[in-house]
Amino acid sequence: MCTTLDIPPEIARLEPLARDAFVLPTNAAVGAHRAEDPDAPCVYFCGNSLGPMPKLSKQRVEEELDIWAKSAVVGHFKHPKQRPWKTYTESIHPLFADIVGAKEGEVACMGTLTANLHLMLDSFYAPTKDRFKILCEARAFPSDQYAFASKVRTHGYDPKVAVREIAPREGEFTLREEDILDVIEKEGHEIAVVLFSGVQYYTGQYFPIERITAKAHEKGCIAGWDLAHAAGNVPLSLHDWDVDFAVWCTYKYLNAGPGSTAGLFMHEKWNAEKRPRAAGWWGHNEATRFQMPPTFDPIVGAQGFQQSNVVVLASAAVLGGLETLQAAGGIRVFRERALILTAALESLLIKSPYHVPVEEAGKQTKPGFTIITPKEAERRGAQLSLLFLPVGTGVMRKVFDALESLGVIGDERDPDVIRLTANPLYSSSEDVVRGAKLLDEAFRVAGL
Repeated sequence: MCTTLDIPPEIARLEPLARDAFVLPTNAAVGAHRAEDPDAPCVYFCGNSLGPMPKLSKQRVEEELDIWAKSAVVGHFKHPKQRPWKTYTESIHPLFADIVGAKEGEVACMGTLTANLHLMLDSFYAPTKDRFKILCEARAFPSDQYAFASKVRTHGYDPKVAVREIAPREGEFTLREEDILDVIEKEGHEIAVVLFSGVQYYTGQYFPIERITAKAHEKGCIAGWDLAHAAGNVPLSLHDWDVDFAVWCTYKYLNAGPGSTAGLFMHEKWNAEKRPRAAGWWGHNEATRFQMPPTFDPIVGAQGFQQSNVVVLASAAVLGGLETLQAAGGIRVFRERALILTAALESLLIKSPYHVPVEEAGKQTKPGFTIITPKEAERRGAQLSLLFLPVGTGVMRKVFDALESLGVIGDERDPDVIRLTANPLYSSSEDVVRGAKLLDEAFRVAGL
C-alpha cells in the first residue's frame, strides 16, 4: 500500500491554486474500500469528464433558490444580488469571452453542446454540388459524429462519403498537423466545413487551432471547433484566430456541474449574414422582448441564437465555476501550472515498471500501459491518456477497478484507455505522486 509519500526532488512541491474553493469527494464516498483513510479526499483525476463542485457554484445556486422562494416571478426583474433572471447571462458572457478569447457579443451561454453544434451547422453547413463534405478527426466524440451524419443526411448525402475523417498513420495514435493541412490542401475544394475538437477527448491531443483555421479559410472552407475539452483547459483566442464558430460544455474544466448550460461562439464578421434559423424569443432584441412583438428581431451576434429562458439554476453553477477560475488567476495561470503538473505526472508514470514506450506498444505481451497523449507540451492539455496492454485483453478494466478501490478516480474509455487529469485548481504535487504510486499498486491488486 501507499503508506509513505516522499515527493521526489525533481517534482516541484506545488500547492493547488484553489483547493479550498472545491468540495472534493472522499474515499468513502467513491467506494475506495482499500484506501488508507476513508475520510480523506480521493485523488480526483477525472476533471476532464466532470469537474468537482466549486463551493461558489453551490452558493450561487442556493442564492437563486432563496430568491425563487421569496420572490418567485419578481426575481426576473428585481434581484437582491443584482443578477435579475431576465439578464442573468450578462454576468457570464464577459467571463466566457475571456476564457475563449472573444468579444462579449460573440459568445452566448445557452443550451447544450450538441444542440448548439446543430444550431451552428444549420447556419454554416451550406453544401453545394461540389463542396459538401465535413472534415473531422477519426474517432471524434460520438455525439459530434452523430450530429455530422444527421446533418449531411438532411441534405441528401451519404455520411460515408460526406463526412471525411482523418485517422492517424499506421502504428500512431494521434494526428500529425502536416497530414491535416495536406488533406485540406488537396481536398479543400470539396470541404464545406472543417470541424475538429480543440483537444481530442480520447487521446488528449491539442490541435493547432489557429493554423488549421487559416488553412481552411485559404481553401474556402468554414472552420468550426468543438471546445468541450479545451475551454478552461488551454488559452484560446477565437476572435484573433478568425474562427468562424465554436461550441463547448461547462462541466469539465469549467466545473459547472453535470449537464450544465453550454457555450457558443460566432465571430462578429458573420453578424450581418447569419440570422438564427431556429429562432426563439430569448434571442429577440432585449429592449422589446417582453413586449411580445409578432416579428422576430434578433440580438446582433451570437446571443441572437438564444431560444428559451435562461436555465437560471444551471447557469448559477456556471457562474460560480467561472468565478472560481477567475479568482485563481484565470486561464493563463491555470495553463502555466497545468504544464508543470502534467509533466510531473508523466515523468512518474514513465518510471513505472509497467510503462511501455509508445513505439513498443504493439509488441507488448505482458500487462502494462503506454501514454498515447503527445509528449510535447504545446500539443496537449492537462489530460494524459493511458492505453493498457495488451489491447483487448481486459487489463484496463481490472486496473481501473483496482484504482478506484484505492482512491484514484480517473475515467475509462472502453476497451483499453484510462484518462487521468491533474487539475491545478485542486490537484497538488502530492496527488500526482500518490496517483502514480497507486497505479503501480493497482496492477498488483488486480493480480497482473
